[in-house]
Amino acid sequence: MRAPENCPNCGAEVPPNAKACPECGACEETGWNERAESDHLGLPNDEFDYDDFVKREFGEETAKPRGIAWFWWVAAAIVAAVFAVLLFR
Repeated sequence: MRAPENCPNCGAEVPPNAKACPECGACEETGWNERAESDHLGLPNDEFDYDDFVKREFGEETAKPRGIAWFWWVAAAIVAAVFAVLLFR
């Protein structure tokens, strides 16, 4: 594995062909593996269960607003009727 541009341990700049970080001594075994490079990003790990997350955040069932859909159908019908009257006048 190639050395990262910045050390994932201490953030120091690492020369391209370095075997270890010149500041803290981290190497591939101690901090240059792929997981260590992304640990500081706060990304969810492989065990992250999206469905479980949604249940915890929003409850078992997400509530949909009711009673508004008919309003849009009536509004569309009125607009279509007005348009038809103006068009065939």
